[in-house]
Amino acid sequence: MTQEHYRLLKEEHLKEVNGVARLWEHKKTKAQILSVCNDDENKSFGVTFRTPPKNSTGVAHILEHSVLCGSKKYPVKEPFVELLKSSLQTFLNAMTFPDKTTYPVASANLQDFYNLIDVYLDAVFFPRIDESVLSQEGWHIHAEDEDTSKWHFKGVVFNEMKGVYSSPDSVLGEETQHAVFPHNLYSLDSGGNPEEILDLSYEEFKDFHSRYYHPTNARFFFWGDDPEEERLERLAKVLDGFEAIELDSSIALQKPLDYERKIEMLYAFQATDNSEDETDEDEEAENTKDPKNAHVTVSWLLCEGKDAEEIMVLEMLEHILTGLAGSPLRKALMDSGLGEDVTGCGMETDLRQAYFSIGLRSILPADGDKTELLIMDTLAQIVEEGISDKTIQSTLSVTEFSLRENNTGSFPRGLSAMVQSLSTWLYDEDPFISLAWEKPLENIKKRLASGEKVFENAISKWFLNNMHRVCLVLLPDEDLAEEREAREASRLNQMIESMSAAEKEQILAVSKELIKAQEREDSEEALATIPTLNLSDIPKYGKENPLEILPADDVTVLHHEVDSTGILYTRILLPLENVTQEEFPLLSLYCRALTEMGTQKRDFVDLGLEITAQTGGFDVSSMVNTVIDKDDPLVYLKISAKAVEEKIPALCDLMREIITQPNFANKERFLQMAWEDKARYEQGIIPSGHGLLASYLGGMFSKSGYLAEAMGGIPYWNYIRKLPNIAEENYAEIEAKLLNLHKKIMCFNKPIVSLTGNASLLHKGECFAHLMRELPKYSGEKAKRHYELKVQSSGLIVPAQVNYVGLGGNLKETGYVFQGSSYVITRFLRMGYLWDRVRVQGGAYGCFARHARSTGNFLFASYRDPNVERTLDVYRNAANYIGNLSLTKEELTKSIVGAMGDIDTYNLPSAKGNAALWEYMSGHTKAMREKTREEVLGTSLADFHAFAPYLQKLIDNGNPAALGGNAVSEYAAAQGWEIIKVL
Repeated sequence: MTQEHYRLLKEEHLKEVNGVARLWEHKKTKAQILSVCNDDENKSFGVTFRTPPKNSTGVAHILEHSVLCGSKKYPVKEPFVELLKSSLQTFLNAMTFPDKTTYPVASANLQDFYNLIDVYLDAVFFPRIDESVLSQEGWHIHAEDEDTSKWHFKGVVFNEMKGVYSSPDSVLGEETQHAVFPHNLYSLDSGGNPEEILDLSYEEFKDFHSRYYHPTNARFFFWGDDPEEERLERLAKVLDGFEAIELDSSIALQKPLDYERKIEMLYAFQATDNSEDETDEDEEAENTKDPKNAHVTVSWLLCEGKDAEEIMVLEMLEHILTGLAGSPLRKALMDSGLGEDVTGCGMETDLRQAYFSIGLRSILPADGDKTELLIMDTLAQIVEEGISDKTIQSTLSVTEFSLRENNTGSFPRGLSAMVQSLSTWLYDEDPFISLAWEKPLENIKKRLASGEKVFENAISKWFLNNMHRVCLVLLPDEDLAEEREAREASRLNQMIESMSAAEKEQILAVSKELIKAQEREDSEEALATIPTLNLSDIPKYGKENPLEILPADDVTVLHHEVDSTGILYTRILLPLENVTQEEFPLLSLYCRALTEMGTQKRDFVDLGLEITAQTGGFDVSSMVNTVIDKDDPLVYLKISAKAVEEKIPALCDLMREIITQPNFANKERFLQMAWEDKARYEQGIIPSGHGLLASYLGGMFSKSGYLAEAMGGIPYWNYIRKLPNIAEENYAEIEAKLLNLHKKIMCFNKPIVSLTGNASLLHKGECFAHLMRELPKYSGEKAKRHYELKVQSSGLIVPAQVNYVGLGGNLKETGYVFQGSSYVITRFLRMGYLWDRVRVQGGAYGCFARHARSTGNFLFASYRDPNVERTLDVYRNAANYIGNLSLTKEELTKSIVGAMGDIDTYNLPSAKGNAALWEYMSGHTKAMREKTREEVLGTSLADFHAFAPYLQKLIDNGNPAALGGNAVSEYAAAQGWEIIKVL
């Protein structure tokens, strides 16, 4: 079968992927298939098309959404959503890049994996992309009645991109890319500029699919332990129905420019009243008059991705220059005081040509040139003085550790490899180049050993002597948001005024028909076409995370024995029961200070190098968790570190130094961290508005939510925005607070040591328990917790063209007692009821419902939502919907399967240890997990109906809140809500 349909182009055993990689060509269509066979049970598949845009209408992005809205074989409204409802998938999504669109899936269940592949192949090649799909996912004039004053533009991607263009960080990143590539397709926005999205016609939309969504233009990728013959056979059944075509979808190179450029762009800005932060200092007064609200990047065009060794050199150079707090370029930028935080994407390698971008957030509008000059002078100084051997060895160590560990977190390793391979494969180069990292790494080591100034020469070549450099300054414009809204309204009015009566009737008819189509339920026959698993395919018992509790009176030691490929993962938990709530907002900077301010033995530059030389990572953070089924907060400081076996003693010694000999005396370094935290939080508010809103609401209904909000929500933002000025005036007070926090935390007080690795590693990890026994005892009083759970409806105001709308409450307070069926019900709400009404019909980019078993908190929240009141109405009708729901046996089974997919998550070794740790901490016993599993598998329609009254009580007594711009402000004022200006 294989030889009949395919031609083998290349075969190689790659130890980097722990298997055999084969590159095949489908004879009939010339489609290429990269097939990696290894022992990874988390199987991955992806199909990628080169999709070069010709404008910024976002056609590639809209099409990415649209092909998942029904297909020839699966004639339902959204097969993608049906799969999300009923699959054990470990990844299921689609992504648009500047030059490609990719459709990746992954699953550890073989039949589920085949189902996902089958649906995705039919979706991309045989989609139902009529004009109604473009209207829904792209844009249309929404008209519910003849009153044209109520008409408005609507569309999922249209609204998503309005959210993107509301974020200064997103605008800076997009405009930086455009500036680096002024003469090829990377100068366009493949996601879509909201104003240009309205130019997209159905003819262009349909033609784009016909042109580019063809096997000849496709790259198929497989990874995992599934049989290769079956992979290719299944794919051939689809590909054999096509013929090869002539198509030029090549990505043109950007010709290097022989001159430097400076570009100024605008972003929407809303002034904040900082009068309370003013001081008597002349410099501060001057900054208040001319605030630091501009952003700058300096960027260079680099080599092509096919030059694997040079790309690796540049990636290592990025770490040398900016990877650590004490890295020379990062340090110079922060020491300058010109800005609040370093910005820029760093090394970008996803495109045909790489580029590097670095700059500063929050500078004075006139300081762009100063920033560029500082960067160039610093780079020249680095070359002149040379890079220390310790810095180079540290960089080699951290690079090799990262490559060998291959810890991709929740993102499947196979899909990470696919993205890597595309950095060359997409441009008709060898896909093995970017996967086979051993050889280029060895070559770089040899070059360094020979005395070659590898990194200094790279700085000279690519930065100092490279004239293709651009300085982009992003300037604030307080009128831009209103101007955009005015242009949008004007364009709509012009369109309406130019319409005849018949055309207006047509718009109204199309809009009404779209609403009907969105509300129309899929037929049972159509739904039956979606492949799914049966309950018999679900294991009765879940996989248990490894846990052994070692007998000890003073230190709790947990062992999680797994094959971790020679790496020991260490997590140490120290209770924060001595820390007062008034001290919580300072915890974030305290945690950073431990690893970023140095010790009594080393300054912060040397400490950073030592950490990377001896470990694979060292992180300190604070966290709040909860005892299962009780709103009993678990508040801890967590030290996470990892090292290979031979460096475990060095890691233990380094940890001892950090926690017993901290140095908080460096005022300037602390101020830099404070400005960084402020800038990062501020820039993340709009892109992550749903997270801020969820935390805000969660803080009203549970003790742990209240503490979590105090640590990282609005109270933290109110603290951190003022802290730099406070620290500038009286750092002695801040240093004293840090020392006091350290005394309260780093004491012998029921510490927990959690170790993940093989038996030999676990034995060597005993040193960490000994280290905990060395800590002094704390003689002070434990902090008394107070919980002021204030419930208030609030409008959180930010300069955004989109909204984040929430409603929350506590299910326990309604009398509800947890049942595993709530997982099925909540998931059904999210993937069915809310998806249809808030996303599809309402035009929001996303929406979710979340039930926290431990606290009882239940939350609705939307993401990049054009509505406020309409979305709240959807939430308020959710209980009625559940209470009157009718489900077929098949629909119920799908919901149960999907919920089990959430429970049976696939974890890498480190995550298995972490999951076991939190099961132990929260008291989530095996018996509890088995009972929940049994309840999930036994969920019935009666459980849905029984849940409805409790949900209705929560909605009736719950609390709404929203974050956004003018729409939120107006609605909040009309409802008498409290209005809080966040930005």
